[in-house]
Amino acid sequence: MAKICVTPRVEGTGGMASFRLKFEQGLKARGIDVTHDLDEKSDAVLVIAGTRFLPDLKRARRRGIRVVQRLDGINWVHRVKWSGVKYTLRAVYGNFMLSLIRNRFADRVIYQSEFIRKWWEDWYGAAEAPATVIHNGVDLQTYTPKGEGERPADKIRMLLLEGSLARGLNSGLFHAVAVAEKMSAKHPMEVVVAGMVDEGTQRKLTSVLSVNSVVNLSVRFLGTVPRGEIPKLARSSHLMYCAEVNPPCPNSVIESLACGLPVIGFDTGSLRELVGGDAGCIVPYGANPWKLEMPDVDALASSAWEMLEKQEQVRRSARRRAEAEFGLDGMVESYLKVLLE
Repeated sequence: MAKICVTPRVEGTGGMASFRLKFEQGLKARGIDVTHDLDEKSDAVLVIAGTRFLPDLKRARRRGIRVVQRLDGINWVHRVKWSGVKYTLRAVYGNFMLSLIRNRFADRVIYQSEFIRKWWEDWYGAAEAPATVIHNGVDLQTYTPKGEGERPADKIRMLLLEGSLARGLNSGLFHAVAVAEKMSAKHPMEVVVAGMVDEGTQRKLTSVLSVNSVVNLSVRFLGTVPRGEIPKLARSSHLMYCAEVNPPCPNSVIESLACGLPVIGFDTGSLRELVGGDAGCIVPYGANPWKLEMPDVDALASSAWEMLEKQEQVRRSARRRAEAEFGLDGMVESYLKVLLE
């Protein structure tokens, strides 16, 4: 029986933890054992982004075990927006460790999107190890349009699903509310934010809405939401706004599509690569996203309204997109080819 070491053992509700749980579930369904101990005998090691246990990783390679690194995006916001000493140091250190493992330890590299692959190769050069792109996957039986969750009839609900929109990562939240504010001129809007948002950002946003005298728009902060609540949230929303600027490969987008929830956003990062042409609306940013400049909110608000006029058709397209491209079984099989063949 094959055994795969998955490291680090990421806990929580974020994308890395979500991937680990889904991937290990797929391995066990195929009769493949899982360990998190690099010193335990295994057939391959999957490093989820990075690990500080480099001596253990080196010993695994010496024993002839294949090391595969799964790479997300590169930390970059600290280069253009001050986010505090702690965040900046973690970002710089994180980039260094990810690059070190990619260049010195990995026998294979998996990028989560074509955008991520190009980004890494533009900034750090091509990896010497063979590389491939495998999009994230979703359990299509759990994330489905069928089930509990009803959309309100008296307002349009825009959902934001992010691990964190706090402090230096809050630019996309203000962009989302600006889009909703434009849309509220036609119909009452509600922005529902599932994810961590610090109190300072919440106060600033409330102040902006008060100064602008916005009356047809409300914002609800749910905080970090249990993973099991996400399908219901998606089904009870009219559209999902991808609030990350230059998103690498957000699980929230894939999960929303699987629930039949159209995705809107600006054409940065991997967003168009994931959503495709008819599962939502993606418009040009209209400025420089790498400098976190204000995007063209008028264009997105207008396109979003056009999409809402044919919502049922777009919702079906969103689900078909997920079924065709982002099934969990397909993702696990693609990983196993890299890990074991």
